[in-house]
Amino acid sequence: MYFLLSPAKNLNEKQDIIFNTHTLPELLSEAEILIQDLQKLAPHQLAALMHVSDKIALLNTERHTNWHTPFTPNNAKAAIYLFNGDVYEAIDAYQRSESEIQYMQKNVRILSGLYGLLRPLDLIQAYRLEMGTALANQRGKNLYEFWGERVTQALNQQLLDNGENIVINLASQEYFKVIQAQKLNARIITPIFQDEKNGQYKVISFYAKRARGLMVKYAAMHAIEDPEMLKNFDEEGYQFQAALSSENPWIFQRR
Repeated sequence: MYFLLSPAKNLNEKQDIIFNTHTLPELLSEAEILIQDLQKLAPHQLAALMHVSDKIALLNTERHTNWHTPFTPNNAKAAIYLFNGDVYEAIDAYQRSESEIQYMQKNVRILSGLYGLLRPLDLIQAYRLEMGTALANQRGKNLYEFWGERVTQALNQQLLDNGENIVINLASQEYFKVIQAQKLNARIITPIFQDEKNGQYKVISFYAKRARGLMVKYAAMHAIEDPEMLKNFDEEGYQFQAALSSENPWIFQRR
C-alpha cells in the first residue's frame, strides 16, 4: 500500500533532522533537465510564470542558480523534514519515531513538480515549482508534458518491486494528474474528508489537507498494511461513512 501526497510550498530549511538516514530521488536526472530550463529565467519572468511576488521570485531564482548535484546532507534535506505545509504539519515528522519514519519511507510517495516522485527520506534542495506551472520545456508546454509517463512508470516499478497493488490517493487533483491512472497497476482509493458547516458536509481545503497528513501519521503510528484498517481512522473526530462510500472514494466526515 502506497500513500500519495502533494509537496508543500512552505519549507523548513533551518531545523536539523533527527535521523541521518537518507536516499536520493530516483528521477534526479530529470530534475537536472528542468533546472536548466528554470535557470534561464530572470526573476521577473519567474514571477509572471509562477504568479508570485518579486521577493519569492528572487528567492527561487537564487535557488535555481545554487542548485547542484551531488546531493549530500550538507546541501540538501530529506523531503519529509523539508516540506512544511498543512499536510506535513499534521504528519509532524520531527515527533515521529524512527520506526514510523521507516514506515513512511516504505509506504509514502510524494509527487513533485521538480523531482517527479519522492520517498520521504530522499534528499532534495529547496525549490518551488507547482505541478500546474506552465513551464515551457523541451518536451512540451507544461510539467505534465515534461513528465509524460515517467512518474507513472516509476511508481509502477516501485509497486512491483515491493509487491504492492493499492494506492491511497491523498494528493491534490493538480498533482495526481501527473499520474496516468489508467496505466497504474494498482487499485486507487481516494479518501475524501468533509467537515460540517451550516448543516452541510463540505470539503474545506485547510482541514482536508490536515486530515491527509493525519491519515499518514495514523497509518505510521499503527504500522497499517491492510487498507481496510484505514476505515478506523478517527484522528481529530473524523469517522468513516460506509453508507456514503464505495470502492472509491472513501468518505470521512466530522461535525
